[in-house]
Amino acid sequence: MRTAYKILAIVVAAQVVIQSMAMVFAVAGQGKWVMEGGVLDAAVIESRAFVFPEVLGYAIHGMVGTMIIPLTALILLICSFFTKIPGAVKWAALVLLLVVAQVALGVLGHDIPVLGALHGLNALLLFSAAIHAARLARNAGASQAVDPEARLAPRT
Repeated sequence: MRTAYKILAIVVAAQVVIQSMAMVFAVAGQGKWVMEGGVLDAAVIESRAFVFPEVLGYAIHGMVGTMIIPLTALILLICSFFTKIPGAVKWAALVLLLVVAQVALGVLGHDIPVLGALHGLNALLLFSAAIHAARLARNAGASQAVDPEARLAPRT
């Protein structure tokens, strides 16, 4: 179960990386499209047309951020209850809390643009928390591999 916990935490961190890559891909493509004469207005947004190829980045960002990362974080939390890693539940719960905040900031950021900045900052916090959770599993495994009997020995 320790390996599953570690892999799930790494997957959450990797998904945050994919999120940032998808957004920059979309924004860069949109910038290029506008510089070449494309016009972005409400009609284009409402049409949901793929007016430039990189618009796919927005779709990836939306789907991964609202469905896949929350599901992965929830599975990480469930898995954390079955690991013997000290602090695993706390860090998995923090990851899930940051994911919930991330989704809320992303949704509300469309109406309150300053929340977009917090959305970016929270992504860094989420990435860091997921990496820390993965390192907990690695460190727990390493300490047990070095001396598996140490935790059974009586303390004096």
